[in-house]
Amino acid sequence: MGNQVITVDEVTFDQVLSLAQRLRPVDQVRLVARLAPKVEWILEQVEQTTSAQPRKPLRGLLADLGPAPSAQEIDEVQQEMWATFAQD
Repeated sequence: MGNQVITVDEVTFDQVLSLAQRLRPVDQVRLVARLAPKVEWILEQVEQTTSAQPRKPLRGLLADLGPAPSAQEIDEVQQEMWATFAQD
C-alpha cells in the first residue's frame, strides 16, 4: 500500500480486517482504542433514532388473520393430536 492513494470505494471490510490482523498486538489495541469512540458515537445515534420513532402497538397486529380459536377448539385439536401420537 505504501504511498498509494486509495479511495473508500476500493477498500473492502475483509481487506481492512486482513491488514488489522497482521498488526502487532499493541498496534491492534491502538487501532481499537481509536475506533471505539466512533463506534460508541454511532451506537448512541442509532439508539436515539430508534427511541425517537413511535412504535407500532402489537395489539391488533394479527387482526387480518381473523378471530382467534376458542378454548374448546384448541382442546379438540390437542385431543386429536395426542390421540394419533401414540399410534405413530
